[in-house]
Amino acid sequence: MFKRLIAASTLILLSGCGVAYVSPKVTDAGSKVRIVSLTSETVLAANRSTYEPKQLPAVFFQTAGGAGGLRGAGPTPSPVSQIQTKPGNLALRIPSTPPNTTYHIGVGDVLLLATRSGSSTVEELSGLLAAQNRRQGYTVQDDGAIAIPDVGRVKVSDLTLEEAEAALFQRLLEAQIDPSFSLEIAEFNSKRVSIGGAVGNPTVIPITLTQLTLDQAVAGAGGIQTPDLEYASIRLYRDGDLYQIPLEQYLRRPDLQKTRLIAGDSVFVDTEYQLDRAQAYFAEQITLQQFRQQARSQALAELTSVVNLRRASLQEGRANFEAQLANDAVDRDYAYLAGEVTKSGRFTLPFGRKSTLADALYSEGGIDTMTGNPSQIYVLRGSNDPREFGAVTAWNLDARNATNLILATRMELRPNDIIFVAEQPVTRWNRVITQITPSILTSVANSVN
Repeated sequence: MFKRLIAASTLILLSGCGVAYVSPKVTDAGSKVRIVSLTSETVLAANRSTYEPKQLPAVFFQTAGGAGGLRGAGPTPSPVSQIQTKPGNLALRIPSTPPNTTYHIGVGDVLLLATRSGSSTVEELSGLLAAQNRRQGYTVQDDGAIAIPDVGRVKVSDLTLEEAEAALFQRLLEAQIDPSFSLEIAEFNSKRVSIGGAVGNPTVIPITLTQLTLDQAVAGAGGIQTPDLEYASIRLYRDGDLYQIPLEQYLRRPDLQKTRLIAGDSVFVDTEYQLDRAQAYFAEQITLQQFRQQARSQALAELTSVVNLRRASLQEGRANFEAQLANDAVDRDYAYLAGEVTKSGRFTLPFGRKSTLADALYSEGGIDTMTGNPSQIYVLRGSNDPREFGAVTAWNLDARNATNLILATRMELRPNDIIFVAEQPVTRWNRVITQITPSILTSVANSVN
């Protein structure tokens, strides 16, 4: 009698299994549901849908540098003029030969950076490598650095060109940018020699990668303009000392013509027969340099204050955005995980880039291998076309062959996609048994009573 009761109870409960347990699944029974197997071709079709990821605010891409150039030094002192007096015999006094040194980059120099473009995502996003053979000039600022987009500030002051290339190479690698580039100095502004007096065109001549000699400086100023050679002289002011080369000796001796000049030298061709005029000229140059230095120091202090204020503003803006993000007050794009996954829930699509099916699955723990059916992995995507309201495309990934998982790394997600993993048949049966077992035991117990 007891066995008959168990059999009867089991038949009754099994006949109602459809009521006891209903498992979710994807079917194309509805006319608006289309199931498409994921292949290399269908992944391309799925990724054609238009989607622009949300971007981080501009404060995350701005730097506190480049807040404006330094102010000008203002009006310069008036030129000096004095009465001429005829000097006596001119003595030869030449400076010692300076040591040979490699050119070191200084403040005010303009570096020309030439790069080639690439095809990677990083290079396409980078303003530095946006065009093939792009050439961009960068001025060395007062802190000795140049500011390069997407790379930041690179210290190059007091470095040779070779050392600057090495420093820039390292920074490009750190920024994950193709370090293929060439670097040259386009403008030499940090080291100069001034020349005035009886020359065709008084000027300031820059010192470049090659050595600057006295005859080159004279030629660059339009040559010596005086008919009187006996009492004319070339005077050189260097590091507080005054040197003199009589013009007659200068024209006769090639070694004097090849006198090497260094940064800060002032050359004056004197035909007025008065040493005081040359001294006044040098004093004027010194006064002018001091005047400019004071103006630059004041401007640098002002620039530092502006940069500090701007840096604080950027930090505050970033902190405010991060606080809004932490409190879910920022409009974000989401996909959703459901079914037999390790962790169901909401997957946040990242800023500035597109996410894939593999990102969503494996950043949240992946498929539950005990219960999930690897052949029934779906990306459910609703149509945005009002004419197809309610239409759904179910992109099906069959991962029984693990090589198909490479498709998951290529399948891009879109906002409101639902990633669904169906259960295995044995899982469905186990859950049915789990639900009906307590009912069988209860029915049997009631029958016995």
